[in-house]
Amino acid sequence: MSHSRAGMFLPDGDDDVLAALGIRPELSRRMGPFGNFAISFSVICILAGGMSLFGFGLGHGGPVSMLGSWVVIGFMTLLVGCSLADVVSAYPTSGGPYFMADKLGGPRWGWVTGWLNLLGLLGAIAGIDYGAAAFAGAFAQLQWGITPTPGTTMLLFGVILVLHGVLNSRGVRLVTWLNSISVWWQLAGVTVIVGALTLAPTPHQSARFVFTHFHNDTGFTSPLYVCLVGALVAGYTFCGYDASAHVAEETTNAQVSAPRGIVRAIWVSWAAGFVLLAGLLFAVQDYTATQNTATGVPPAQIFLDVLGTGGAKALLLVVIVAMLFCGNAEVAACSRMVYAFSRSRALPGWQHWRRVSTRTKTPTRAVWFAVVIPFLLALPALWSPAAYGAITAINAVGMTPAYGIPVYLSLRKGRHYTPGPWTLDRWRRPVGILAVTYVVCITVVFCLPQSTPVTVESFNYAGLTLAAALLLAWITWMTRGRRTYQLTAAHTAQPGEALLSEGI
Repeated sequence: MSHSRAGMFLPDGDDDVLAALGIRPELSRRMGPFGNFAISFSVICILAGGMSLFGFGLGHGGPVSMLGSWVVIGFMTLLVGCSLADVVSAYPTSGGPYFMADKLGGPRWGWVTGWLNLLGLLGAIAGIDYGAAAFAGAFAQLQWGITPTPGTTMLLFGVILVLHGVLNSRGVRLVTWLNSISVWWQLAGVTVIVGALTLAPTPHQSARFVFTHFHNDTGFTSPLYVCLVGALVAGYTFCGYDASAHVAEETTNAQVSAPRGIVRAIWVSWAAGFVLLAGLLFAVQDYTATQNTATGVPPAQIFLDVLGTGGAKALLLVVIVAMLFCGNAEVAACSRMVYAFSRSRALPGWQHWRRVSTRTKTPTRAVWFAVVIPFLLALPALWSPAAYGAITAINAVGMTPAYGIPVYLSLRKGRHYTPGPWTLDRWRRPVGILAVTYVVCITVVFCLPQSTPVTVESFNYAGLTLAAALLLAWITWMTRGRRTYQLTAAHTAQPGEALLSEGI
């Protein structure tokens, strides 16, 4: 559906594109097309999302809902990704969705989209790295008999965040190298996990069970409603592919490489994720025991039942490393968003967060912003898993609308919208309409009650979190945004502006 078109919006080079958009290049452009694809693929991370939410899927529709929704949600996400990629080609900047929304709809659209995207990215880092800490706790229990506690999990979470801060501060070349390894680690990991579970001399579930079995622990009686809620296994996993846009200013031939990176990351994750989920479901030995596993991680119980303790520990390590790669890539994407949003004077202390290291050409302070804030967001997990869930829920309900808004605004522009060299062309409008409709529908699904009766612990806080994010965007706009926010003004040389880079 996509192709390059000469003579559209294709200046002589990447820096000329930024100049035409009013941006002064500051970052190191050392990422190639594969590296751009790798960061989005690493952030989607099927070995993180598919594994972390596997237990949720078992109780919310079971195998038929998990695999069926993976096919449908994956396809609809591909449509959203293609539509977003079309707009990214026209506006290949670190700001990603908020920059596009501002250019296409004006400052208020940009401001709201920016806050949704930023909060979604921060919530994603909190969820990914805390999930890695939880899986590491399950491994420690198997290896050393150490029972994880909220305190030890939080400590390990902090260590992981610091590690990601250090790695991202070293520059985009190291980040690109790690993301490239992540691609092959994930694909090899899926192959090893599914291969080991399939070849093990243990009983396997029938194809009828894997593709038709329905299981409902939600308390709701409507199978359709339960399957809608169960679709969140795929819905939450297919987030983060805007990472390719956020590193566009560090990517060569960004107008083509960044959109291709988005689309490729989605369809590869779609295919590999289906194989992973099917492989796990075929290997389930005891459905109820898997749901109620003492490890707290249902896939770990499947590994134990099929491969024993040694095999389970080996596969858990594969998953944990993949999660670490995922969190590192998300910190990279989020830091570029912080940097770009600060260039537009949107964040308090923007002068601080937009500084770029003269040595690595990396927004180092933005990196540590993307490390410290998720840790603070996750602190409520020490006292209440429900409070932590409310914070991390902003991941999907923040990021998904942020993807749909630029697509909607580009459709609203009609013939006044000028696409880049990577474009859907005549398919842009029909695909865009389907994409925006899906974004609205899945955002509503994200906010639906997930079980009944509804209690403090079982309440779905996604809707409240989305409302809080929108309220925060409105308050900050009224109190300071409408006076200080300027999309590209911060890129124009101002008195003393040349001192904004630092040698750290």
